[in-house]
Amino acid sequence: MSPRQAVDAVTADIRDHHITADGTGPFNAMRHIDLLCHLTARMAADAEYQIASNIAYLPPAATLGASAGHLGRAVAHYTQALAPLITLTTTAQDTLQQKLDSLDHHSRLRIHLDDASRALTAARTALEVPRPPAASSASAPGPLHAPAARRRA
Repeated sequence: MSPRQAVDAVTADIRDHHITADGTGPFNAMRHIDLLCHLTARMAADAEYQIASNIAYLPPAATLGASAGHLGRAVAHYTQALAPLITLTTTAQDTLQQKLDSLDHHSRLRIHLDDASRALTAARTALEVPRPPAASSASAPGPLHAPAARRRA
């Protein structure tokens, strides 16, 4: 699977497993963080060490590194979303003050999830950079002039 296909697969999984303010919300958030961490580590390793089995089909290291950076931002936003999410799922909302507080938690949760989504989009966009044309099979030109010979004294 290419890096772009991997980002698409993780994005589809995230889209299919919504984060809600109920008992499944924290589980899905941790699932998303796990998938994103794995993908980020893989792209960073491919960028740094070029260890993938299909190395000829990988984008340039700078492109993989940029995409891994965006994925890292997505992980950070999902991690920041955990605090309001856990508060929403573990705190009773019986009083008016608790209901008003939950509005702030919902707002912060939405902000972090939207920022994570933008980071995923940026990671995919970074992988859409056109690859340089393949090197031609023509032989490399020779030196323009011969190296100077040393004189003996």
